[in-house]
Amino acid sequence: MTPESTARHGRTRWIPVVAFAAVAGLNQTLWLTFAPITTVSAEHYGVSEGAIGWLAQIYPLLYVVLALPAGVALDRWFRPALAFGTAVTALGAVVRLGGDTYAWALVGQVLAGIAQPFVLNAVGKLAGGTLSTADRPAGIAIGSAGLVIGQLLGLLLGPLLGSAESLTTLLVVQAVMACVAAAGLLLVLRRPGAVRDEGGAAVGALRTVWSDRRIRLLAALTFVGFGVFIALTTWLQALLEPFGVSDDTAGIMLAAMLLVGVGATAATPRLVVAPGRERAFLGGVLAVAALGCAVLSTAAGVGADAAAVVVVGALLAGSLPVIFELTERRAGSHGGSAVALMWLAGNVGGLLVAVVVGGLLDHRTTAFLVLGAVALAGVPLARRLRADAGPAA
Repeated sequence: MTPESTARHGRTRWIPVVAFAAVAGLNQTLWLTFAPITTVSAEHYGVSEGAIGWLAQIYPLLYVVLALPAGVALDRWFRPALAFGTAVTALGAVVRLGGDTYAWALVGQVLAGIAQPFVLNAVGKLAGGTLSTADRPAGIAIGSAGLVIGQLLGLLLGPLLGSAESLTTLLVVQAVMACVAAAGLLLVLRRPGAVRDEGGAAVGALRTVWSDRRIRLLAALTFVGFGVFIALTTWLQALLEPFGVSDDTAGIMLAAMLLVGVGATAATPRLVVAPGRERAFLGGVLAVAALGCAVLSTAAGVGADAAAVVVVGALLAGSLPVIFELTERRAGSHGGSAVALMWLAGNVGGLLVAVVVGGLLDHRTTAFLVLGAVALAGVPLARRLRADAGPAA
């Protein structure tokens, strides 16, 4: 029996994918635990709002440092590396309960942030080691949808369960969810044959991946797309507030964006099925994102703003599984390193574009036009992707 057929029979082949999506989503929930309740958390812990901001900002900073080493580890020792990220995600959630202080919360966030690249970078290789070639795009879409669902939970659970008097209920609920999800994936990884371990990649994986022109183009597209997405979600409320958009309204816009984004990540594999069509899809997403940012720059009203935010954010989220599927298909056995490179490019893009837009908060029109220009710059990059998407020679 060939490797392609051994782990592809029955509905059980989807269990590892769903278990992975749950862990990846909960890791993202932990990331955004304190983001929607910054003021409340600062009052509870007796620290500044800037200090609370670091509970979320530590994630991208750790990711930039650990993304590539984690990718190499996943290429060489896939199941142990993913098991490490899974266990440390749960450990981070539990450590935050060690004491009702900011220090314990920070240590827990650091642990979960360390785990993040070992989990997120595995999305392509997990699908590749579990599903048939035809099902891999759908598997990557499920994993990507898990990320967006987790981010949505992070935005919703804080306001629902957290207060200045007590954050215990919020942290306990998240810890239980993280431990249950981690236990499920760890059990799956222990089952013989449930996930094919394609470890043992060559030491020069990163050099091999970066030498591929297509991978570099995909990294540039990820830099652009993530840059717009992260800057939009980071500064939306601050940019819209002078025009009468409250914190609650901006929060609803972001939640709606992520909710629609879940559907977009699930639908894109069915809409983008033929090799070569991905190029048109990615170019179209960036063109629409540029148009949406132009609409936001005009202060046309809350309704138009909400529509633009939902469309732009959901389409950018929906492009994730397409990028990851192209990357995994192209990189082959170096998929962990290649996906790590995508996440690294995205996080760097997000940090840089967010810094630029952060300096334009008093100039709404200019800020959104800058975001539109960044998105538009990615369109010719998408057009340069060749129609063939097979593994590099």
